[in-house]
Amino acid sequence: MPKGIITVLLLCISNVFMTFAWYGHLKLQQMKISTDWPLILVIVLSWGMAFIEYCFLVPANRIGFESNGGPFNIVQLKVIQEVVSLTVFTVVVMFLFQGTRFQWNHIAAFACIVAAVFFAFLK
Repeated sequence: MPKGIITVLLLCISNVFMTFAWYGHLKLQQMKISTDWPLILVIVLSWGMAFIEYCFLVPANRIGFESNGGPFNIVQLKVIQEVVSLTVFTVVVMFLFQGTRFQWNHIAAFACIVAAVFFAFLK
């Protein structure tokens, strides 16, 4: 499998864990599961998930980086990561936080990020 595809797949997996680490505790609170948890417990839970995120993120960046034989420079890696992050976030929010509505300005902001990808890969 090409290194570029492996990189993007690892970034997708990483961002699923990142999204749950950053926002999953809000869903637990909304579901009345963690309303009585002390903040330190919520932080430890989130950091545990973030650790798993890094277990995918670091290899993705190493595999994809041009100095390691990958197809992307460091700026391209970051831009890809941001697009993957927003895409995964959008999908997770649509399923977990039903009722959250995306407005035209959210879509316009996402289009700007996609334009950033275009410019980052422009030779």
